[in-house]
Amino acid sequence: MTAEQEKTLVQKAIEATAGAYVPYSGFRVGACVLGEDGEFYTGFNVENSSYGATICGERTAILHMLASGKSRKMRALAIASTMGKDLSCCGICRQFMVEFIESGDMPIYASDMQGNFEKTTYDEIMPKAFASFKATAQG
Repeated sequence: MTAEQEKTLVQKAIEATAGAYVPYSGFRVGACVLGEDGEFYTGFNVENSSYGATICGERTAILHMLASGKSRKMRALAIASTMGKDLSCCGICRQFMVEFIESGDMPIYASDMQGNFEKTTYDEIMPKAFASFKATAQG
């Protein structure tokens, strides 16, 4: 991943926070996925009064990528929040995204609104992920 792609990924995640629908928590999250096709796909969190129907920014970005019909795998993910860079993907998002990563060393960037970010990898935030491809790879 180039430095320019990294910068664009984080900036698009920051910009995506503006679309968040958060009438209950006020916690805005924007996300951006770099697809295997080299395109950027954004998403944001959408709350619902039936909390189970709420969807996180990470999943809306992944669904945006899938709905494009051009990409099925992510090369990188950035999330941004109005609450700062000390955030991480929730457990549901971590499990959801394992289906759509190219490898466990996929970079994940957590950013504040000024573009200051911390970088980690999928395997670091979700060690020993439950994934069908891992079960078949091991026999």
